[in-house]
Amino acid sequence: MKISESCFTNARISQRELMSCLTLLRRLGGCFALFLLLPVLGLAQTGKPELLLYCGITMVRPMTEIATLFEKRENVKITIAQGGSEDLYQSAKKSGQGDVYLPGEPTYRSKHLAEGLLGDYLTVGYNQMALMVQKGNPKKVTADPREMLRKDLIAIIGNAESGSVGKEAKDILDDLGIYPKVIRQAAYLVPDSRSLTNAMKKGEADLTLNWRATAFFPDNLGKVEVIDLAPKLAKPQALLLNQLTFSRQKELGKRFMAFTASEEGQAIFRKYGFLDNKTPVDRK
Repeated sequence: MKISESCFTNARISQRELMSCLTLLRRLGGCFALFLLLPVLGLAQTGKPELLLYCGITMVRPMTEIATLFEKRENVKITIAQGGSEDLYQSAKKSGQGDVYLPGEPTYRSKHLAEGLLGDYLTVGYNQMALMVQKGNPKKVTADPREMLRKDLIAIIGNAESGSVGKEAKDILDDLGIYPKVIRQAAYLVPDSRSLTNAMKKGEADLTLNWRATAFFPDNLGKVEVIDLAPKLAKPQALLLNQLTFSRQKELGKRFMAFTASEEGQAIFRKYGFLDNKTPVDRK
């Protein structure tokens, strides 16, 4: 299995398509590392069926484990392209390559459905936002997003234009009427949940809004912790695994989607701190 942080290409893509992909990368302001594209360009043909999964960064760990199991059972090859949910969709749209797409929250499906690139889908778990603080909560942050406005705290936030963590943070703060104030006061914006967590681990910030599951990853435990928000404010957001309509491996993609949504796949999601697809969710 190959994991790339770049816009995806493979041996089947044309030179024209490659140049279009590189142009997109430059327009996205370097949110993907171009040099990471090179190993993907050099992939030899394995003779195995291949799937490309576009995966929001927060879900990369469970999806990597699930993909590894699926590869062994089905004798296939899976490449994972990771990044912000919006950036990934635009990469898939521009390249016309890929099989399945997993954004960090459901509005990316409703937003882009009319374009015709997103086909069948399955719910494979739920993301939920929380405040993230330094381990032990030394600044005594309370369970209120308005804490982002405290003058004695350094706060950072995700970019709502690039990834799901920024989009969901904006929705929560908009509901409270404080998003513009938080943006003005924030030390800086970052593109995705991993960047938020890494900044916290480096001690660059005291507080952020992040997907709560990231605090339970093994390398983050002991360094950060979450302060859960009221579910009415931080509603669980469905993780929708979408089949791309231009997929060249539709049946294989459907089997992969079903495996991810199965009890075995859901146990892996739970292991990484996510709510599984059987979680009762208040739709109001």
